[in-house]
Amino acid sequence: MRAPLAIPSESTGAAPRNEGFILVVVLVILMALATLGTIYSLYALNTAAASLAPEDRLRAEALVRAGVELTALQLLSTPEAARPTHGVFDARIGANKMRVAFVSEGARIDLNVAPKEMLSALFATFGVAKEKADAYAERIIGWRTRVDANAANKEAAQYKTAAIPYAPRQGPFDSVLELPLVMGLPEGLTESVMPYVTVYNGKPSIDVENAEPRVLSTLPGLTPAMLQDLISARSKGEDGKTLLTRLGPASSGATVDLAKGIRASMVIQLEKRRVTAEVVFALKTGGEEPYDILYWRDDFDGPLPQA
Repeated sequence: MRAPLAIPSESTGAAPRNEGFILVVVLVILMALATLGTIYSLYALNTAAASLAPEDRLRAEALVRAGVELTALQLLSTPEAARPTHGVFDARIGANKMRVAFVSEGARIDLNVAPKEMLSALFATFGVAKEKADAYAERIIGWRTRVDANAANKEAAQYKTAAIPYAPRQGPFDSVLELPLVMGLPEGLTESVMPYVTVYNGKPSIDVENAEPRVLSTLPGLTPAMLQDLISARSKGEDGKTLLTRLGPASSGATVDLAKGIRASMVIQLEKRRVTAEVVFALKTGGEEPYDILYWRDDFDGPLPQA
């Protein structure tokens, strides 16, 4: 008879092979666990780092709003006729520091109400010949001017003839960022002009206390000598009403009154980063909120463009 098949037992010498196999399995499991642990650690670190950004943004937004409210408080606590058109102050809220500089939007030319002469003069300060400067000013006025629905729309027809895939707004500019859409304006020129224009002044006049020399030079009838005299007097601290008297006939396009909008520029120091923001707001005379925010941009969204 054939001898029965021997079944290996613990004493047959096969055990070392089983133990080796089990050891390999255990090592593989341990390596897998170690890998999973590393992956989880990286995930946890990345999640923690990512969660800081929203937290910082929320804190920054609260501080920006606080900066606006502090600015509004300064203005509203002063009689309307004596409200400052510019100012700078520092504030500390908890562990966070901020510096706020505010200025009336009257320091900028309003695209929606500025006369053609003023717009043309602004382009001229960038070296544009008078004929072209006048044409650019006319295109801005054509963009913002409403047209009777029953009348021939010559402005829209020009856009169509030029194969521009949109018509002019023929209503007020919503933002200075619309300026590059105006037919015929060179791209580089619109970028240069943007820091000097606004849609939040609300008046065709310019604030002589705060406008930059380039903007002041657009006042009709202002000569280079008068401009230098005005800048010199302003640097010596002359008050607004005295500055107006220096302008003579050019004072018809000037003002010292607070404009519709106030631009507040802020630098906020958080625990681990610095945040810059720019907000344009308008004061209100009634309602629950003392102001309306017209424009808000902070550098969480990238570099600050002009409003």
